[in-house]
Amino acid sequence: MVSAVAETYENAQGPTVPAIPCADPLGDPFLRTRFALPARPATFLRRQRLVQHLDQALRTPLTLVNGAAGAGKTLLAADWAAGLRPPVAWLTVEVGDRRPGVFWAYVLQALRACGAPASDAVGAPADATGVDQKLLAALAAELDDRDRPVVLVLDEFDRVTAPEVAEQLEFVRHHAGRGLHLVLVTRTEPLVPLHRYRAAGELTEIRAADLAFTPEEAVALLELHGLSLPAHAARALVDRTRGWAAGLRLSALAARESADPELYLKEFEADRSTVADFLLAEVLRGQPEETQDLLLRVSVLERFCPDLADALTLRTDAGPILSGLHRDNAFVEHLGHSWYQLHPLFGEILRAHLRERLPGLEPELHRRAARWLRPSGFLRETLAHGAAAGDWDFAAGALIDDLAIGQLFTGLRSGDLDQVFSHMGPEARSPATDLVRAAHDLSRCDLDRGLTRLRHAEEHLADDAPEPAAARLSCALLEALAARLTGCPPRAEKAAEAADELWREVPAHLLEKHPEIAALLLTHLGSARLWAGRFQDARAALTAVADTPGGASTVLPREESMGHLALLDYLNGWLGRAERKALAALSEAERVGLPQPSGSGIERLVLAAVAVDRHELDRAQALLNETARLPSGARDPVPAAGRALATARLLMARGRARAAVEAADPAVSAVEASPWAASHEALAVSAAHLAEGRPDEATEVLQRVSGDQPTCAVEAAALHLAAGRPETAVDLLDSIRAQGGTGPAVTVRAALVRAQAAEGAGDTATARRLVAQALLDARRERLRRPFLDAGAWIRPLLASASLHELAAGWLTPGPLPTRRGEQPGPEPPRTPLVGVELSGRERDVLERLARMMSTEEIAADLYVSVNTVKTHLKSVYRKLAVNRRGEAVHRARDLRLL
Repeated sequence: MVSAVAETYENAQGPTVPAIPCADPLGDPFLRTRFALPARPATFLRRQRLVQHLDQALRTPLTLVNGAAGAGKTLLAADWAAGLRPPVAWLTVEVGDRRPGVFWAYVLQALRACGAPASDAVGAPADATGVDQKLLAALAAELDDRDRPVVLVLDEFDRVTAPEVAEQLEFVRHHAGRGLHLVLVTRTEPLVPLHRYRAAGELTEIRAADLAFTPEEAVALLELHGLSLPAHAARALVDRTRGWAAGLRLSALAARESADPELYLKEFEADRSTVADFLLAEVLRGQPEETQDLLLRVSVLERFCPDLADALTLRTDAGPILSGLHRDNAFVEHLGHSWYQLHPLFGEILRAHLRERLPGLEPELHRRAARWLRPSGFLRETLAHGAAAGDWDFAAGALIDDLAIGQLFTGLRSGDLDQVFSHMGPEARSPATDLVRAAHDLSRCDLDRGLTRLRHAEEHLADDAPEPAAARLSCALLEALAARLTGCPPRAEKAAEAADELWREVPAHLLEKHPEIAALLLTHLGSARLWAGRFQDARAALTAVADTPGGASTVLPREESMGHLALLDYLNGWLGRAERKALAALSEAERVGLPQPSGSGIERLVLAAVAVDRHELDRAQALLNETARLPSGARDPVPAAGRALATARLLMARGRARAAVEAADPAVSAVEASPWAASHEALAVSAAHLAEGRPDEATEVLQRVSGDQPTCAVEAAALHLAAGRPETAVDLLDSIRAQGGTGPAVTVRAALVRAQAAEGAGDTATARRLVAQALLDARRERLRRPFLDAGAWIRPLLASASLHELAAGWLTPGPLPTRRGEQPGPEPPRTPLVGVELSGRERDVLERLARMMSTEEIAADLYVSVNTVKTHLKSVYRKLAVNRRGEAVHRARDLRLL
């Protein structure tokens, strides 16, 4: 195809095969194959973006196509050149062309072969070792006089290593003016002054990054080989090959012979493939012995600089060798600041070759690398090489001495560190290895093993003199975590005090480098204080973490702290605040890409509890389901209690009282009981007794509810009132009235309890005023559950015009009552202003009750005992606020439950 730029050239009818002298200056016949465009295979993929890029060669006097062996340079240039209009001269350079006379003889012959022969005035080189300057000047002058410029493509130009030849070529190109477009196809930087052409805007460059196949191009190339690969698999293959053309083609050819091509391309062993043969032959074996040795040794490194390479070779020549390898496109990639890396496939092959040529050396190379990297501050690589060398004491010691143990808990690098130490055997018995093992176990809430190993580490550290401060601070961090997980607040306080004393002994640069240590310590302390019911002290510690600057290393403790603060707000009755903090915690984790759900999932548990109070039961269940697969929350007392609270409330809202009782138990083994967790569990048990018609048992259980927790005390007051003890309920409310800092969830429930008590005493005006106050407080928070739980007494009040308007739109459906002066609207529907939720079994009993079935008949029909039917009937009567069967059926029909 002729490009748009190429079409500007005029057609020419020159001789196709001009007369060619019989020999070069050495007397050897010219090889016609060197002037022929290389043939493109049937699987060649024309990449239009590169063809368009090459078209700029017709606008600039010099074009450079520079890439590694197998990058597709030659086929690209040949395909492009085949689409140009003549004259296009092609010459494949060979090693013998290092001699100026031979080189120029072939250049002149390439011009004759394309139909642009030089005149007799130019002549021909007579000496292989040199060329007359007059010949070069005459050639440049004739090219400059041409009406149609010549495109001269010199393939394999890296074989021209004589500066004299490069200087002569630059002379001709410069003086040929617009008569010559020179294209150099090379593996290395050519010996021409590229900087001058760049500065003048006269250079077109296509380099390795341009030649690399994109995933889309890789898919198209594989299709030409008869292979169909999904986009994600193509991306993975391109990442592994870096888009290297030969690697893709050789892999495709091998995959065609596989029973599962996609699996082969995903998992093929580079060192056992034709790719290895190519790279060993084209790259490694062409290097001097010293260079080969260096490449084999640095293959164990992810990246390397000259000093690190010297540490592995025990020589001092890595700098110039690495620079030359990169310049020569020898699959050594420059990362900047004197750091390099090997091409992934080349690295795989070299590592396998290292094991064959120098067996047993690999662990020692890893050991040398680890010891060089450690004082340089490259901890991640230090640990990886220490582990690869099997030197666990060194690797664990580096982690502890760097004060980096907190990274096992931050969520970002914890997986990498787990992988590094996953193969550590029992033979490693230093304090550092015990600390790493303890941290690993505690991060998975394996308390027994974690505490045992922590004790071993502390005993060993006590024997050391002096004890390293970083190690002791690491112990304090793990002690605080263990205290949090075992529900032992005094132990957490002790660990925090120890950490405060050690803070002055640890080097300042380590504390500044690892802000996660302080964040994790305060998070554990705040969680333990929350468990103990010391809400203000907990808030102080947790707020300090939440206000920590937003670096990646403190994301998880910030998320956890904000989640705990959300739970504190919820326990104090502030639903809106709790929701905002919980959502902020989720946003914090998502911002840096932590896997979701992360941590203990406490923020989702808070959102679930808020959803229950707003009567968004499906959303609450979905949020609980999201955290079900998080193991950390199962052994951590505070999240476990949060899950128990939210789940029990959800089950109670759905009428499953007995299941709510089972769910209300956090099921964690704690050294100290939590007053608020125990109170919420007692509330669930009491509500279940009441639902099943056992008011005395319900009242007895309420004695376990802490009066120091306003939220729990208000709910206990509501249960006392439902159990027929209004005086006790009001007295309990009076005891908490003076306590401040409580939110609408407390004040709304308290107002409704007082309203119900007033209504029961015949004081409807007071009841209406209190319900109005409750509606105003609840509307801002969309707090529906207290009204749904209130029972039948509240419905007539909500049906009144003044209260209906306060409830309409967020609590009750239907049109608003007519205002004075307005035309009357339609009669309000008879649907319930506040929903009555019956369990599935209660509905079954109610439906059979409506069919006039006896208790015995219902029991037989449902395959349950008579006593069970009676229990369900009592619950139905209570929820419908009736005392007889007929009233229950009538009320259910009024409420459209039947």
